Amino acid sequence: MHSTGTTVTRRGISMLRAVAAGRGRLTCGCEPDLFVGGLPCGDQFTAHALARAGLLRAREPGPFGQPVPAVLTPAGEALLAAA
Repeated sequence: MHSTGTTVTRRGISMLRAVAAGRGRLTCGCEPDLFVGGLPCGDQFTAHALARAGLLRAREPGPFGQPVPAVLTPAGEALLAAA
């Protein structure tokens, strides 16, 4: 799948689903790391790509390096609905 010029794999779709279900947290910083269910996501490369593509973001600002709840952007919601 393509969105904003980024190919989203099945793994990326699964990550977006976890965020949509309220299980995702992002660390605050320029390359946010994704945690799912309290555990670090095993594919941070994909997590970074999803954030750079504007498909997910931190729900609120927080201290640098601290995890905060992750949410889908409208583009992320649209991509997930089409998947």
